[in-house]
Amino acid sequence: MLSRLTVMTLLLGVLAAPAQGSPLGALFQRVSPAVGVIKTVKKEIVPQKDTPYKNVYGLGSGVLISDDGKLLTAAHVVHTADAVAVEFVNGETIPAKVIGSLPSADIALLELEKPPEGIVPVPLADSDTVQPGDEVMVIGAPYGLSHTLSAGHVSGRHTTKDVISEFADVEILQSDAAVNRGNSGGPMFNMQGEVVGIVSHILTQSGGFEGISFAVAINVAKRTLLEHPVQWSGVDGVLMRGPLARVFNIPQNAGYLVQRVAEGSGGAKLGLKMGYMKISIEGQELIVGGDILLSLDGLPIEEDPQSLVKIIQRVQEKTTGDRITAKVLRAGQVIKLERIVD
Repeated sequence: MLSRLTVMTLLLGVLAAPAQGSPLGALFQRVSPAVGVIKTVKKEIVPQKDTPYKNVYGLGSGVLISDDGKLLTAAHVVHTADAVAVEFVNGETIPAKVIGSLPSADIALLELEKPPEGIVPVPLADSDTVQPGDEVMVIGAPYGLSHTLSAGHVSGRHTTKDVISEFADVEILQSDAAVNRGNSGGPMFNMQGEVVGIVSHILTQSGGFEGISFAVAINVAKRTLLEHPVQWSGVDGVLMRGPLARVFNIPQNAGYLVQRVAEGSGGAKLGLKMGYMKISIEGQELIVGGDILLSLDGLPIEEDPQSLVKIIQRVQEKTTGDRITAKVLRAGQVIKLERIVD
């Protein structure tokens, strides 16, 4: 029989023992500083007589992956942004520029004006080894709440063709880790603190998280952004074909309506003009008044959306000093544009 004094001594010893932090908490403390809040500015259409545009501020997340200040994020966070800055947990806010963006895969690469002080970049995993059931952790800024942690498990592996029809056929990881607006572009970590994916989209009917989120597998980013230089077009638009092409008097079967062009992007340097008026045609909202792209580097825009994929591939093959030419319909006239890749 233990004496009452002995029992009390044991209890006091347990209560006095320092609490051990969870492995997840320790992992969060280690990798969280490398996650930045991405703040963007871009032009949005407004119904005003003095100016057709106003500045709109956006929010997302990104992750530092190199000592020289490169970050990965989602393309839809930065692709048409006129200005980008990244805020880190130490309070630093550093301007950044987009140096590569693939909207069809929803991944983009940023470069900071200078590396953040005292912040260590995080390693990238081999996402081919990720399996359903693996534990994962997402860090981001949902609704602006920076450095928020959510955890869960990988639920499945898919391609974007299974989930998001307008994307290229790239691999994505399905997870039940909570993701909301502001998480986009943030990292999904494995339990070793390696990035396995970049948060892209959720499936939702309410607009909030409903248990299914997707991250682009990190090996996709490695192949398409890190191993080969990628152009940043900064252009967002809509494929016009069939009756829509005829309504806009496009002098061929299809064209690409330029809706937005980011300042400083490849599209802006080429001389493409963005739209300035919103209209709705059979429930589809369009921004009109800008250029309608007819061909790029001799490749015509066709009714098959794969023609856009071929054009993107052609542009991505360009290197410094190469010439890019375009033919556009502008204010009823067909004109030619040209730029030299810098």
